Amino acid sequence: MARKPTASRSHLRPDPRHGSKLASKFINCVMQDGKKSVATRVFYDALDVVQKKLPNEEVIEVFTRAVENVMPMIEVRSKRVGGATYQVPMQVKKTRQQTLAIRWLLLAAREKKGRPMHIKLADEFVAAYNREGAAMTRRENVHRMADANKAFAHFAW
Repeated sequence: MARKPTASRSHLRPDPRHGSKLASKFINCVMQDGKKSVATRVFYDALDVVQKKLPNEEVIEVFTRAVENVMPMIEVRSKRVGGATYQVPMQVKKTRQQTLAIRWLLLAAREKKGRPMHIKLADEFVAAYNREGAAMTRRENVHRMADANKAFAHFAW
């Protein structure tokens, strides 16, 4: 049975500074305990740090490219066939790609300790923009696992 669409997709407004729905979604994912003003400040401070690190680049473009670089194209999903469970590689839908990329960027930033969140987030944006860092490593591991299990691709239906 199909699920109802989430409210965030239909009611999401672009962020006020850059007019980007992706930035608005990212701010909502940064938010904890309903403190949106804190999450917004963390995100925009991170973009300011990115602007200082990459002065020749458009800051919202760096953020967008970082998220796009982290998006996985393929992932493994467990499929039970007979009595065995197989890790079956499958294509990832666009919305799930975006969700996973945002989640991995935030996890990578939160795992680092000892510095303010906006600096950790800015470092992760720059690293993902350059196709390196913890979020990109996670993406590569997902792709590697899918490649290792491509023998079970015929179970994808």
